[in-house]
Amino acid sequence: MLLTKPHLSSSLIPSAPPSNPALSSTHAKPLAAPTSRRSRLRVSATSTAAPVATAALSRVDVLSEALPFIQRFKGKTVVVKYGGAAMKSPELQESVIRDLVLLSCVGLRPVLVHGGGPEINSWLLRVGVEPQFRDGLRVTDALTMEVVEMVLVGKVNKNLVSLINIAGGTAVGLCGKDARLITARPSPNAAALGFVGEVARVDATVLHPIIAAGHIPVIATVAADETGQAYNINADTAAGEIAAAVGAEKLLLLTDVSGILADRNDPGSLVKEIDIAGVRRMVADGKVAGGMIPKVECCVRALAQGVHTASIIDGRVPHSLLLEILTDEGTGTMITG
Repeated sequence: MLLTKPHLSSSLIPSAPPSNPALSSTHAKPLAAPTSRRSRLRVSATSTAAPVATAALSRVDVLSEALPFIQRFKGKTVVVKYGGAAMKSPELQESVIRDLVLLSCVGLRPVLVHGGGPEINSWLLRVGVEPQFRDGLRVTDALTMEVVEMVLVGKVNKNLVSLINIAGGTAVGLCGKDARLITARPSPNAAALGFVGEVARVDATVLHPIIAAGHIPVIATVAADETGQAYNINADTAAGEIAAAVGAEKLLLLTDVSGILADRNDPGSLVKEIDIAGVRRMVADGKVAGGMIPKVECCVRALAQGVHTASIIDGRVPHSLLLEILTDEGTGTMITG
C-alpha cells in the first residue's frame, strides 16, 4: 500500500523536444504524469487484490458448505422459542432476528414463540408491584396478568415484528388468543400461582396460510380459557405444543446455558446428541435438574407428537440458530425421538 506520492526521477522524464518555431510553448503537453498515475494505480490494485479475493472465497466456501443443510430443511417449518439473555442484549437480539430472516430467505419456514420476563418485571416495578416467583413460575394475580398481557402482546411482540420487518422479513404478530390459537386451562397449582395456565389445545389453522405465504409468525404466549379468562403460558411449553401442531421439522429452545451437561458442574461436558430414553435416564439419575427439567420435558413431548428433532441451544452465542441448523457441529444439545 502506498502511503506517499512517489517523486518522479529525472531519468523518467522525457527530455524537452528540439525547439520548433512553429510550436508555441503554451501548447506543450506534459508526458510524464499519465505514466506515473497508471503505475501507481497498478501497484495499488496488485497490493489489495489478494486479500479481497481471499475474503470473497471464504464467504463463498461458507455458503457452499451450507447448501446440503439448506436443501435438507427447505420448505420445512422450524419453531424457535426466544427468550433469556438473547432477548436482553441488543447485539444478540439483532443476531437472532437476522438469523430468522436469513433462514426464511433460503426457504425455511420459521415460527417465533417468545417470552419477555425482564420487560414484564420492569413494568411491574413501574406500577409498584414486586415480581414474585414460585418454583420458577411467575405468581400472576389479576393486576400482574393485566401487565403481562399489555407488555407481551402490546409491546414485546410488536417490537419483534418491527425488527423482523426492518431486517427484510415479513412478520405477523399474534398471541394465543388470536383465532383461538392456544386454549388455556388453569395450572394444577392455580391456588398458589394465580393466572398461570397450561396449554389445553392448539388450533394451528390460523398459522398455516401465514407460514405458506412466507411470513414469519411471532407469537406471544398469552392465551384464554373457554370463558375468556387470560392466562400467562410458559413460553417453552407453548413452543413445544405449537411445534407439534404445525408438524415442525425442528424445535429450538434458546436458553442461557450451553445445553444439557453430563456433569452439571462441568461446562465442558456438553451432551451434543441424545435420544428420549437417554434424557429420561439423566433425569432419573439427577443429572438433569432444576430449570432444565421443564425444557427437556417440553422437548420430549414435542418429539412424541411428531416433531423430528428438538435442540436446547445457547442463546448467548451469536448466530446460534444458524450454527445449529446449517452446520454439522451445532451449538447445543439435540434430542431425537
